[in-house]
Amino acid sequence: MEFRIERSALTEAVAWAARVLPVRSPVPVLGGLLLDTEGGSGGEGGRLRISGLDYEASARIDVDAEVLRPGKVLVMGRRLLDICKVLPEGPVECAVEGSRFTVSGDGARFGLSVLPLDDYPALPALPRVRGAVDAELFAAAVADVAVAAGRDDTLPALTGIRLGLDGDTMTLAATDRYRFAVRTVPWKATAPGESADVIVSARRLTEIARSLGRSGLVSVALDTGSAGFEHTGMRTTVRLLEGRLPRHEKLFAMEAPAVAVVDRARLTEAVKRVSVVADGDSPVQMTFSRADSSVTLRAGYEDDVASQRLPAALEGAEELTVAFNPGYLADALASFTDPSLRLLLLGAGQRAMITDGAGTDTHRHLLMSVKPQLG
Repeated sequence: MEFRIERSALTEAVAWAARVLPVRSPVPVLGGLLLDTEGGSGGEGGRLRISGLDYEASARIDVDAEVLRPGKVLVMGRRLLDICKVLPEGPVECAVEGSRFTVSGDGARFGLSVLPLDDYPALPALPRVRGAVDAELFAAAVADVAVAAGRDDTLPALTGIRLGLDGDTMTLAATDRYRFAVRTVPWKATAPGESADVIVSARRLTEIARSLGRSGLVSVALDTGSAGFEHTGMRTTVRLLEGRLPRHEKLFAMEAPAVAVVDRARLTEAVKRVSVVADGDSPVQMTFSRADSSVTLRAGYEDDVASQRLPAALEGAEELTVAFNPGYLADALASFTDPSLRLLLLGAGQRAMITDGAGTDTHRHLLMSVKPQLG
């Protein structure tokens, strides 16, 4: 094997494939990246394919390269990435020389031991493609709901994001039992009546959505055990989580709530500001007043207190006080980009819903209000 490629292209491709490599593995070859080249005529139109996998996920990326001698090699992926990061800018020459894989450019030269190809497992096949979704919308939707996913590995399903496909709508949802985020985006099904309801690791899906690019369409593939995503030469698969998330329809049905409309940016800054004195999980209290069209935020106990008053419109009540975990509230507010937000409120210790200022159902975040505990 021998090929030439720009250092930046090689580094980006190696970094993308290395995302799935296990930090530690009892099987040494799973720490490897498989480099596979095919050459065009006279070195033109060549292709370098870099692949990696662990027990949960796989990644494969194709990039253009000048292939002088086609072939395959398996090398330690994280070591190769470290080398790529320190290579000088410009063209890089890579070759297999005996039992070593050499990487050189602008006078710098590195040699890596090769791993046994026969011990490397085959990459899982891409599941059946169900349709495609806009890459930018998909990445934004995953980020919006991932903040509500659980972190407790003893409850695996709650660490995932529900990916639901129904007609021309993709629904993403996540919950840790204290909050529940749902986002819907349009998508293009490959066939009429295409539907699915699966759970994908929130951490894995966030990595995938961030890495696939921000333009074009992402192909979505699903079967009973895995999900796959493909976009402009990049292909990745991930094992599905077992179990199901609670359905959100009944939780999100709020009868006769009070509705407050506030400026998103000002509320976000106010929450950050008063939370400075909120020790641990002590709440941020919000008192809405219809009489003077305001909301007053308060946090802290005894002598360490903070407050801020902001404009807010309130309908459905004359005055209403709610309180929230400051971290959960900050996460929810940060997942929105609209200039204003609507808060649907039932009262202290009850559910509260955050939507965009227009009150659409495309992005909704449910929080449990706690009882105010200010001293």
